Amino acid sequence: MKKDEPRWLEVLKVALPLCLSYVPIGLACGILLNVAGFNTVLTGLASILVFSGGAQFLIASMLTVNAPLHTILIMLFFLELRYALLGSSISQYLHNTSKNFLYFFAISLNDENYAVNYLKFATDKAWRPQDALMVEHYSLLFWTIANVVGSLIGNLLTVDLEIVDFALTSLFLYMIVMQVANRLTILVSFFAGILAIIFMGLLKSTMGLVVSTIIASLFGFAMEDYLVKHGHQRGVLLHKIKPKASRKVISKSGDN
Repeated sequence: MKKDEPRWLEVLKVALPLCLSYVPIGLACGILLNVAGFNTVLTGLASILVFSGGAQFLIASMLTVNAPLHTILIMLFFLELRYALLGSSISQYLHNTSKNFLYFFAISLNDENYAVNYLKFATDKAWRPQDALMVEHYSLLFWTIANVVGSLIGNLLTVDLEIVDFALTSLFLYMIVMQVANRLTILVSFFAGILAIIFMGLLKSTMGLVVSTIIASLFGFAMEDYLVKHGHQRGVLLHKIKPKASRKVISKSGDN
């Protein structure tokens, strides 16, 4: 980066690939929220207050099938609970910041800007908490604009409600395929799918998804922790599913 450039522009160049990637998925999310009954104002508020593609797609999907409100809230709670782990792992780089700063940082944190900021903190000693907050706000701005434009487009289109379920399923299948190099992710996804079938059959409601998600998440966390701590003792099967890099590996690489 050029030294004579203003800092906001330098940070924007770092965040721009992420921001541009939000445009197509944000448009789709806005259209689906419109189909689920959200007007443009509510879509904009959801984008700012929720700021999670997975959560907003989940809201749209479950509203269109008339899922109970308590089920939606419980699903969202456990889906977004991962941010507690993300926030704790990046907190080591946010020392000497005010409570107000941490509040605004926390509410604009999501998976993608976390990944950008964590990598920058771990590899660039000049990266500051203020830069990380700018990345979050840039990504929030692009996401919100894309959602609002998608909602406006949705007002002009007639969309079959069945496409919402198809879009949500396609989204998460795409996310799994993009991580196919990590065999542990595939194993946990397969395990979660089996659990979902079992508990949906036992509980006869969408609460089965909540239970299966919690169990699969705990299973995946335990597996990753075991493989990182006992990598030298693993067998052939465990060797094949071990993640190539964990949070600890990335953090240590930045300290060198």
